[in-house]
Amino acid sequence: MAHEDDLALALTLADAADAISRERFHARDLDVSLKADHTHVTDADRRVEAAIRSLLSAARPADAFYGEESGRSEAASREWIVDPIDGTANFLRGVPVWATLIALVVDGVPVVGVVSAPALHRRWWASAGGGAFSLEGPLHVSTVTSLADASLSYNGLQYWMEAGRIEQLLALAGQVWRTRAYGDFWSYMLVAEGAVDISGEFDLQPYDMAALYPIVTEAGGRFSGIDGGDGIWQGSALATNGLLHDEVMAVVAPGP
Repeated sequence: MAHEDDLALALTLADAADAISRERFHARDLDVSLKADHTHVTDADRRVEAAIRSLLSAARPADAFYGEESGRSEAASREWIVDPIDGTANFLRGVPVWATLIALVVDGVPVVGVVSAPALHRRWWASAGGGAFSLEGPLHVSTVTSLADASLSYNGLQYWMEAGRIEQLLALAGQVWRTRAYGDFWSYMLVAEGAVDISGEFDLQPYDMAALYPIVTEAGGRFSGIDGGDGIWQGSALATNGLLHDEVMAVVAPGP
C-alpha cells in the first residue's frame, strides 16, 4: 500500500486530536468567537489544529499544510489538509455530530483520509488503493440502482437555496424513497457505509471535503462537485454509491 506510513501517521494525529476535543466537549469555559465569515470557532478548533500542525512539522517537515483556522502554507506536491472540528456549531451546542478531518493530498488528489468522531465513538479511514474502513470493519457503498429506492441526505436547505438550486433539490427529493439532513461529515460516511445512497451540499471548502473523498471512493462510491468535476476543488460536493451519480447530477443540474 503506497501510503501505509502516511495513513498510520494520520491515525496518530487523530488520536492526538481526539484527546483535545473530547476534553473540551461540554466544557463550561469553552471560548467561542465569530470569524470574519460569521461562522463560529472555539478554543478546541484552534488547539486541535495547532497540535496536528506541530506533529506534522516534526514528522513531515517537507509537506505543506492547509488548515481551516491557520490557513495554507507554501505550496508543495504533498499537502496535509485539516478541518480540526467539522461541525463546530454542533460541538458548541453539545450535539455529538462533529469530527476531526485529516487528509493527505498529493498533486491535488486526496490519497489518505481520516474522519474521527470521538463523541460518537466512531472513526473512518482510507488510503488510495488500500480500501476504506471503520472501527467495525471494511466499508462498501450500497447497491441501490433506482432513485425510488434511494436515501438522500441534503445537508441543509439554506445552502441549496443560496445556490439557486432549491427547485432541483425538491425535484430530487420527490423522486427518492427517503430524505434526511444528517449533516456535515456524517452524511458522507453514511454513503461510504451503504446506509445512505446520495449526499450533497454547496458552499464547501477543500478542508470540508479532502478527508471524505478517499473514504467514499475507496468504499466504491463516487465523489464530485454537484456540477461535475471529480475531486475537492469545485466548491460543492456530491457523493453517491456511483450507480446513481449521473442520474442525480442530471436532476440537480442548473436550469436554462
